[in-house]
Amino acid sequence: MRISFFGKLILASVFAAASTSLWAQAQLDMSVTYAAERAQIAPGTCGCFWLQGGGADVALTFWKGVGAAVSLTGDHVSNYSSGYDINKIAFMGGPRYTHTAWTRRASTARPSWQIFGEVLFGGVHAFNGAFPSGAALTATASSFALQTGGGINLFFSRSIALRLLEADYVRTDLPNNYSKSQNDLRLAFGVSYHFGSAPVR
Repeated sequence: MRISFFGKLILASVFAAASTSLWAQAQLDMSVTYAAERAQIAPGTCGCFWLQGGGADVALTFWKGVGAAVSLTGDHVSNYSSGYDINKIAFMGGPRYTHTAWTRRASTARPSWQIFGEVLFGGVHAFNGAFPSGAALTATASSFALQTGGGINLFFSRSIALRLLEADYVRTDLPNNYSKSQNDLRLAFGVSYHFGSAPVR
């Protein structure tokens, strides 16, 4: 079915109006965090250790709390087992839901706190480690990565907030001599910067 010129013009106008409305409601949050990630040498063992590192994430909320986020993290642990180290970098993205509570005074409004939950997918690259590859060991490995969890931000100004806590489950599939998977707990805190005005009630 062919659409007339006027039909295309109407569709373009509707799309432009919808896009303008979404961008008018958009909220942007950028955060930097310190993180500690609890991992195991193998599932079901007591060989637990903590990786130390940090991360940065950017989240764009489009409509009624629904949006998307991207995250870049880096972690390191030394001598976790018989002189072995691990360094890893992960990049992930996916949907995020954010609820922002606003404090309104006269004609102005400022955010007071945020709570968010997310599911992120991507990849992880580990290096300067020891990973089984056939009958030998290799210093690098890469795999799929999943991170799901959430956190809370407490604002002390119009734009700046403390990330009081972020807690995430992190799943990776780096090679080892056991299950070839890792199920970690990641805890983080830091600071967040917010762009955007209060939604019109």
